[in-house]
Amino acid sequence: METTTLSSKGQIIIPKSIRESHHWQPGTVFAVEDTGTEIILRLRKPFPTTLLEDGLGCAGYEGPAKSVEEMEEGISEELRRQWQRGPRK
Repeated sequence: METTTLSSKGQIIIPKSIRESHHWQPGTVFAVEDTGTEIILRLRKPFPTTLLEDGLGCAGYEGPAKSVEEMEEGISEELRRQWQRGPRK
C-alpha cells in the first residue's frame, strides 16, 4: 500500500507508480467524495466533443425525411392522445 502526506497547502501527491499505471497526466480532473469515513477520488472523464450531425439519426427512424411541420403535427397528435387517455397510474 502506498502512502502520501497532506501538505501545508492542502495538497496530496498521488504516488508516481499509481499515476503511471493509470496514465494520469498533469491536469487530470477528479471528483472528490467524502463518505464520512473515507475520501474517494473518481476520475472525471469529460464527454467527447460532438456535433449536432453526430446525433442525427440516432432515433432509428428509417422512413422518408419529415419536415418540421410534419414532426410538430406528430408530436401534437401524440400529446392529444395522451391527454384524452388521462393520467397514468
